[in-house]
Amino acid sequence: MSAETTPIPAVQGSGVGKGAIYPDLAGRPVFITGGGSGIGASLVEGFARQGAPVAFVDIDEAASDALVERMQAQGLASPWWRRVDVTDIEALRQAVLDGASALGDFHILVNNVGSDDRHRLEEVTPDYWNQRVAINQRAAFFAIQAAVPGMRRCGGGAIVNLGSTGWQSKTGGYPVYATAKSSVNGLTRGLARELGADRIRINVLTPGWVMTERQVTLWLDADSERDLLRNQCLPDKVLPEDITAMTLFLASDQARAITAQEFVVDAGWT
Repeated sequence: MSAETTPIPAVQGSGVGKGAIYPDLAGRPVFITGGGSGIGASLVEGFARQGAPVAFVDIDEAASDALVERMQAQGLASPWWRRVDVTDIEALRQAVLDGASALGDFHILVNNVGSDDRHRLEEVTPDYWNQRVAINQRAAFFAIQAAVPGMRRCGGGAIVNLGSTGWQSKTGGYPVYATAKSSVNGLTRGLARELGADRIRINVLTPGWVMTERQVTLWLDADSERDLLRNQCLPDKVLPEDITAMTLFLASDQARAITAQEFVVDAGWT
């Protein structure tokens, strides 16, 4: 079955003018971590536009409430959501269970949550390390653990883990974040065969520098604009919609033979 296309509002300079419609996603519940803002909010809206019942967790209540209001204003189905600190594994597990009770077993899991605060090597303490790993690495494993039984009952599913290129800017690096996010590749490969026996696919989607509101506010200036033009093969900024487009494909039956792979969406950063 070929994916159909329908117009969506174009973003100036992005080249984004149409979004694919995947009929098989309609009615398939999806759980997204960190869904209240940035890439996560784009994912929530993107799956809702496909007709998928969406559940998400986020720690930011204001952003999450604003997202729900924005979706309602657009005539989209309201997502199920709960304020959860993903470092609290029991709360994360319970959210998966309660979300599934409300929407049905999750056929799709998107491990999107992350925190890329800049830090220097000499500033990292054991407590900081553990807290960053708890957000950027540990949450993905336990979200998978919680969602997989429902996927098995569904007869299959799709997991998309968001990674990171690990590139550092002149404004500072994030060695702990980069370490934690790079481990997502090992997690994905380590689970692919076990999950594959139940027709559960698992892949990594690695974004480049995505122009979320936070990134634009904190890091985009004249120097970084020049860095983009110098380092990206494509001149256009990567947008949250670009990450959503690849996620929808990987979650759909169009990607039924794809697992244990990494897909980089970074406009060809070199």
